[in-house]
This record gives sequence, structure tokens and C-alpha cells, in this order.
Amino acid sequence: QVQLVESGGGLVQAGGSLRLSCAASGRAFSTYVMGWFRQAPGKEREFVAAISRIGGSTYYADSVKGRFTISRDNAKNTVYLQMNSLKPEDSAVYYCAAASYGTTTRAEYEYWGQGTQVTVSS
Repeated sequence: QVQLVESGGGLVQAGGSLRLSCAASGRAFSTYVMGWFRQAPGKEREFVAAISRIGGSTYYADSVKGRFTISRDNAKNTVYLQMNSLKPEDSAVYYCAAASYGTTTRAEYEYWGQGTQVTVSS
């Protein structure tokens, strides 16, 4: 069992930056692939970024590539999402998730946080 708690969301102007954090507790953090997903009102939850167990590989949705960076600190049981050059269309609830095996598919992720709201004003 893994518990995930996101933080760092908020309101930012277009072009600004935010850094999301996700703190994990429970089973060994380093045994999980970690991902970030987001869900805007009326839309499906979509993949944003993922990082392998020791951070050697990262994956991004095309819509955020070059603007967002995922990283992890296994000593702190934390995964981060640095979001730069934010756009109004990035507004959503952002969720942290953990998978024993997986990368970009929502169904592969077993554990989810409660989410943190990101709002980008134009």
C-alpha cells in the first residue's frame, strides 16, 4: 500500500511556473514508477509525465514536452513536476500516481493521490 499526497498547486499567470510535489509513504517508494496525470472539468484524466524507478527514464505527453520536467528523490520519497511556460489550457487538477509496472497508461497505475488544483490565468 502506498499513500500519496500532492502539494504545490495554485493560481499563476500564463507564462509563469509552478512546482508540484508528491510525498509518498508506505511500501518502498523506489519500487514504483511514478506518474503525473491531470483532469480538467468535463474531460478525461490524461497522462502528463512519468519517471522510472531510479529516474533514468522519463516520459512526457506531447502537450507538455519541453515545458514540464518530472524528477524524483528516492531518499525523500518524493516526486516533482516542474511546470514552466504555463498556458491556460494547463489548468486542471493534477494527480500523482504510482505503478508497479507501467508508464503512460492510466490503467497501469495502482495508487493515486487526492489531486492539487492548478489554475493558469490568461
